[in-house]
This record gives sequence, structure tokens and C-alpha cells, in this order.
Amino acid sequence: MEITQNISAIGNMVLRNPKVAAELFPSAIAGYVLQHGHNNTLDVVSGHAVHYDWTYSNFGNPEFKTLYRRAYKGQWDAEDLPWHTNVDPFNPNIAIIPERLVPGFGEKFYPKDLRERQKIQHSAISFLLSQFLHGEQGALYIAGETVEASPWFDAKLYGSTQVVDEGRHVEVFARYLQQKLEKLYHVNDNLFVILRSITAGSDWDLKFLGMQIMIEGLALGAFGTLYKFTEEPLLKQLLKQVISDEARHVHYGVVALRDYFTKEISEAKRREREDWAYEVAIMLRNRFHFLEIHEEFYGQSINRKDWLHLLETSEMMSEFRKQLFTRMIPNLKAIGLLSDRIRPKYAQLGILKYENERSADHLTADDLLK
Repeated sequence: MEITQNISAIGNMVLRNPKVAAELFPSAIAGYVLQHGHNNTLDVVSGHAVHYDWTYSNFGNPEFKTLYRRAYKGQWDAEDLPWHTNVDPFNPNIAIIPERLVPGFGEKFYPKDLRERQKIQHSAISFLLSQFLHGEQGALYIAGETVEASPWFDAKLYGSTQVVDEGRHVEVFARYLQQKLEKLYHVNDNLFVILRSITAGSDWDLKFLGMQIMIEGLALGAFGTLYKFTEEPLLKQLLKQVISDEARHVHYGVVALRDYFTKEISEAKRREREDWAYEVAIMLRNRFHFLEIHEEFYGQSINRKDWLHLLETSEMMSEFRKQLFTRMIPNLKAIGLLSDRIRPKYAQLGILKYENERSADHLTADDLLK
């Protein structure tokens, strides 16, 4: 049943944009149908070109060097976080996330028993942080690829600092999940398809667009939302440190793509990138349908179709999911991928309202923590 539904999802993607679907199709088959994301280890072959510059003269935008220096000064040690903090995911007095943000909260099938509610709350935050962790692992590898594929030398230097950042993010999220929450979920199918497609792709600009703008942009919105709501001190400090890095990462993507998409590529190719970003935005949105939580706790109470409708229409959950796009949409606008042609589609997703927020090249980490 689930495989049939996932094949249907591929069909919908094909109908929306055949050319983009063709590019995503191998990863969609691997993720949705073959469930490769559920393998504990996996090899993906990358097809990008490695760009060497023996002259060291093509430095690109001067902002790359500024970001490089900021990254040097902004390094932090994961060991300095207060890991001695006692984290009890079942303690209602220090909530990791407010119960009202738990999928299913307030519905007639939501359990009345406190212990059962705490189990769902624990699993919901474990699922969220697991996807953050998997996204950071993808970012670690793709950041390394952008160092190889970038045509500008200063961009390569900055990219090397992002590799260090992403390794640290993998370290802290893995440690929190394994030592404090003691529960880890597999990578969500939608996230797996995106990561595999970016990794296997050959175009350097799609690697920047997919990771720096789409995945990292969504992560900034997610981290900021969770930072705002969590009452758990270790997680709050962890998120604060990660957000300080992510602000640079997304800024990097905007600088790398801003002139390229608006001045250097053809209109036809720009439209292709615009369509690709929209398809990825839908998959990123679907990443937070919490189907794993549905299957674990609510499968006997509500079917999958009604669950998806609930997630789409529930005021609290739909607002939570939309908030994740607060940083992505203005960045798409900044790099020229939010034209009048594509705007109505984002409006249908309910996220166009964020277009006038400041883009990453006009934000600091302090702005993101407010």
C-alpha cells in the first residue's frame, strides 16, 4: 500500500513538471519505491566535475573572503556545550517542545493518558532531530562537493570551513539523540530523495541551490522555530551555536547564486532552476507530514489519507510547517527564482507571505535568534 502511494507521488511530480521529474526520477525510485533511505549504509555515485584553478586568481565575489574570515572567528568546540545537563524527555515541566506542537494534539484520538502523551511527544522531537541530523550529514558531504565544484577560489576556501561546521553539527545532533533522547529515526523518504539527487547530480549550481538555499534555508527556519519554543537548556544552547553557523552557510549560497541566476544563465535555464526549486520545496514540506509518527501511534485511529488532510488543515501544524519556510522564500527571491510565473504556486502552498522577509545576505545570527 505504501509503495503504491509513493509511486503515485512520483506520478504527480511528473505531471507538474516532466523535465524536473526526469532529473529527480532516479532518486525518487531509489527513495520512494526501493526505500534505500532505510538502509543503514548506502553508496551514492556523484557525477560532478572537480574544478581546479592553478592560477589562484579567480576569487569571485569579495563577500566570499569576508565569510571565510567570519567563519574562522566563529568556530566553536562541541565539547564546550553543557553535556552534563540532565535531559528528561518525559518531564512536562521542562518541555523539549510544547505539547501543542505535537502532531495529533487536540484531536479526538489523541490519548488522555499522560504517559502515552509523553511517549508521543518524545517520539515527535526525536523524529524532528533525527531529520535535522540526516540533513546535516547530507550537508557535510555536499559541502565537500561544492569545494570541488565551485569555480571561484575564495568560495572554495569558505566552503572548507563549512565542511568543518557540518561535521560539528553531525556530532552534536547525533550525541543529543543517542545520549539524551535515546531514539533515532531513519531518514525521511522525501529528504533522502533530495539528498541523493543533489549528491548524484553533476551541475555545481544545483548543489548550491539544493543545499545552501533549499535544505539549509529550511533548516534555519526549523532551528529558529525550535529555538524559540524549546525550554530544554542543552538543546537551546546547541541550536544557538548551530544557527550561528547556518546563517553563514545560507549567506554563502545567496552570494554564489545571486549574480549567476540573474545575469549569467539563459532565461530558459533559469526557469528550469525555478521549477526544480519548487519541486524540492514541496518535498521538503512533505518531509514534515510526520508519517512515521502516524504509523507508530495513530495508524489504528486514523488512516493515512485523513492524517495528511489533518496535517494540511490543522491550524497549529500547518502554521508550524509554514514557519519552516520563513528563510527559504526570501532567499529564492534574492537569487532570482521567485518570478511572477512561479509565485502563484508558492502562494498555493501558503508560504509566499514570507517573500519580503530579509534574505540571508542581510541577516546576522543575532537576527535569527530574536
